[in-house]
Amino acid sequence: MNATIIAKPFPAPGKPSFWPLQIAGWTAYFILNATAVIGEGTELRYVYVSLAVTLSGFVLTSLLRLGYRRLWSLPLPRMAGLAATLLLVATLAQAVCYLCAKIALHFCDDCMSHNPLSYLWYFLSPFYVFLSWSGLYFGIKFARQLTEQKEAALRAQNAAHTAQLKMLRYQLNPHFLFNTLNAISTLVLDDKRDTAYRMVGSLSSFLRHSLDSDPEQRVPLSQEIDALNLYLGIEQLRFGERLAVAMDIEPATRTALVPSLILQPLIENAIKYAVSKREEGGRIELVARRDNDMLDLHLRDDGPGFAEGQLVSNGHARVGLANTRERLRVLYGERQHFDIGNREPHGVDAHIRLPFEMAQGAV
Repeated sequence: MNATIIAKPFPAPGKPSFWPLQIAGWTAYFILNATAVIGEGTELRYVYVSLAVTLSGFVLTSLLRLGYRRLWSLPLPRMAGLAATLLLVATLAQAVCYLCAKIALHFCDDCMSHNPLSYLWYFLSPFYVFLSWSGLYFGIKFARQLTEQKEAALRAQNAAHTAQLKMLRYQLNPHFLFNTLNAISTLVLDDKRDTAYRMVGSLSSFLRHSLDSDPEQRVPLSQEIDALNLYLGIEQLRFGERLAVAMDIEPATRTALVPSLILQPLIENAIKYAVSKREEGGRIELVARRDNDMLDLHLRDDGPGFAEGQLVSNGHARVGLANTRERLRVLYGERQHFDIGNREPHGVDAHIRLPFEMAQGAV
């Protein structure tokens, strides 16, 4: 059972459609305008003036939208200047439509005034409405653009995150593959073909599991142990009784989620330094415990341990351990701990500490 933690598709941002908002806004304007004027004692037929003004406003703001869209890619100062010009032209057209509607429906006995300030009202009233409409339009437009930019940045970060994990995860140890193929060829030359066939089958199963596993996935610890057993089965065919393996797994930890094949490089290091270089071989032990809301994993061996500075200077150890440390950092941030050090009287203890999270559906 896999549980994706990183490669989740980002949901598309909510994009309010223009036309439903446009229709709802001007419908509300018509209702408010008509009821307000009629409530002041104006004849009921004034509703036709309100309807005419609403329809002209609907058409003019729809045309404004087309103009604003053409200006959107311009530099901000130029866009603002041209948008203000379009706003003034649309407001003037709306004022004319309003006057024409009042004249046509005989509500304009006093429309013509000798005082120029009275005409200013005919302009300011639709100007306020169109300015508010423009503010909402640009506000929604800018908010949507900001959301899209944030999501684009998150998608880019997620892609980089994924690429980093894939790079770290797919650093297949060529020494292991070379040694296994060399052991298989030796078994064939020694006429131990049954053992060679079993090793080829085990190698095939392990490589298939390794390549099929996703570096962005976490798997139950029990599945991780199964993968380790595939690998250890190959190594035990190579080393025979020289390799002893013990697993002390607390039952409650078997459903805990861990990064896929996170223990693989640690096992490889243990076999390389604690088993292969010693004539008597060695013992490897995996311990898993739950500590409140944390999962503790210990991979121990009884080898000679690392000499001072060897963890830093040795190439393969440095790459394998750095790989594990970086994967844990990328996946868990500061919520994880990874440490490796010598045991007493000898041997190495690699300690991984992760947040305890159970596989979905586990009890």
